[in-house]
Amino acid sequence: MGSAVQSPPATVSGASYAAAAVTMAHYKAADSKREQFRRYLEKSGVLDTLTKVLVALYEEPEKPNSALDFLKHHLGAATPENPEIELLRLELAEMKEKYEAIIEENKKLKAKLAQYEPPQEEKRAE
Repeated sequence: MGSAVQSPPATVSGASYAAAAVTMAHYKAADSKREQFRRYLEKSGVLDTLTKVLVALYEEPEKPNSALDFLKHHLGAATPENPEIELLRLELAEMKEKYEAIIEENKKLKAKLAQYEPPQEEKRAE
């Protein structure tokens, strides 16, 4: 029985090295995209807002049953008001005022009409 010739430890072949380089480039591209996205979130104030809401949840003495509802409520309050919503609120307030004025006018007209109409009992007698 002869001794088997052992080959030296395997080294990274050219193909394996190229595959490793492509994989590294992929990770760097992904890291670059993540970094760009992180900067975008930071510039737009999202990270700061999320941090504040999470800190508020952390500092809440009695934790809410639903942390998600807590976040939704506080994030909704933190966002700037949509101009269209503000216009609708103003329109609603105007409509409420008009409605109240019409109800008041209706009461006055009913009272005035009652002065000129005979009572219901007299109408039945006729």
